[in-house]
Amino acid sequence: MTRRGVLCAALLLACVGCKRDGDATPRGVAEVFLDWHYVEIDLPRSREFTVGLARSKVDEQIRLTSGFAIDAGTRKPRVYYKLLERREAGGRIAFVYRLTIRPEDAGEFSRRLLIRVREEESGWRVSNYVEY
Repeated sequence: MTRRGVLCAALLLACVGCKRDGDATPRGVAEVFLDWHYVEIDLPRSREFTVGLARSKVDEQIRLTSGFAIDAGTRKPRVYYKLLERREAGGRIAFVYRLTIRPEDAGEFSRRLLIRVREEESGWRVSNYVEY
């Protein structure tokens, strides 16, 4: 690995480490889930931040993609997100994000993502998510 590659890898690890500090807040856990699930495409890691229906959805995605390795050699799209809205009702909080997805050698497209979080004994967790 080149010196530049080592520096980039160290910077990426530092950024991911910083993101973990925010997972104690509702928005922090939503964005850590978003990072692992959509940006890094690491379903087992994203599962750690879920409960209920969200966990069932991640489990189903893991089942459907078993046998397909996503590693450093996988061409992953670049995914960016922006918080558009925060809603709160009944002890649950929902965030609406705009995802911008840029596959390699292809155009760009956007999706909206609704992430609902709720407080559990173990802290805030994603209870559901819906793309639209």
